[in-house]
Amino acid sequence: MHGPASSGWLLVALCAVTGAYCLARMRSGAEEQRSAAGGEALMGFGMAAMAVPTAVFTPPSWTWPVYAVVFGAAGVHALWAARTGAHHLHHVVGAVAMTYMSVAMAGSPGHGHGQGVPVLTGALLLYFAGYVLLSGVRLVPVAAMAGGGGSAGWGDRPELARACRLSMGIATVAMLLTL
Repeated sequence: MHGPASSGWLLVALCAVTGAYCLARMRSGAEEQRSAAGGEALMGFGMAAMAVPTAVFTPPSWTWPVYAVVFGAAGVHALWAARTGAHHLHHVVGAVAMTYMSVAMAGSPGHGHGQGVPVLTGALLLYFAGYVLLSGVRLVPVAAMAGGGGSAGWGDRPELARACRLSMGIATVAMLLTL
């Protein structure tokens, strides 16, 4: 990621914590919850790795194509899962965004700013900005109702899962803005 190292490290921390919580969500009793959490954990940790400031560490040139293949495979998996529920389509868009950012970074000389396609970058920014706003609005009622004597484990708390998705959406917007 480009920009000040302090904001890059904050983004790394946010994405890594989100990925770690998604791993904890994989212990849920619901199969659908576990499946979604696995994909979100991959995205969280992948975003953390991509957000490491270039002033601190410049990954080798082979890293970006590997990221593109991994996120492309995650996108195919999410597309396959979308046949059972439309909510998986967001995971497809997230995987497409990660693949796109990886390809753009692979094509940048000296790993400077990526050479993204402005129209595609703009479309992804609009989607994720809308997603962040909608997720924020949806989070408020869940958090207000969740205060009543819940015995749900950490992996089954809908307000935390939504907060993680919101965090990853914000991180995606930040990463697309640097492209």
